[in-house]
Amino acid sequence: MTDKTDNVLFLGTGNSARSILAESVLDKEGGGRFKAYSAGGQPKGEVNPHALTELEALGYPSTGFLSKSWDTFAEPDAPQMDFIFTVCDSAAGEACPVWIGHPTTAHWGVENPAAVVGSDAKIQRAFAQAARFLKNRIMAFINLPLASIERMAIETRLRQIGAMEGTTSLEGKSA
Repeated sequence: MTDKTDNVLFLGTGNSARSILAESVLDKEGGGRFKAYSAGGQPKGEVNPHALTELEALGYPSTGFLSKSWDTFAEPDAPQMDFIFTVCDSAAGEACPVWIGHPTTAHWGVENPAAVVGSDAKIQRAFAQAARFLKNRIMAFINLPLASIERMAIETRLRQIGAMEGTTSLEGKSA
């Protein structure tokens, strides 16, 4: 058993919904084994209130989140990431910064609940579904025996997790 805490960065385009959901879920479910972060290529500047409502409804932390640029994590004094997951197809297709330390990457695309229009109930269902898909991926991830499997096997397993129920069209694409 290792005492190492792995840093995990979830990337979206706007860093206002899916990446925020994933950050909160992993921070709680990871039991101290992981420190989660989130960022975006084109941050919205604010977190979608429906994401915060969904986190609160599920019993996850829902305060203290910021919509920020992924450039924050490419700075020399930024925490070094062990894993980076893109959670939207747009972010997966963008030119990302060069990450210090060559973290393991995977694409875990989930439909954007912030793009849903309609009633509050319809929008909240979209956020609930995105949160469920992300939580399923995160639970599969945290249950991997990371300390005992080789990097290539980890990468394969992470791509398989990205292809779980609710995947978007770029399944299996690396970040």
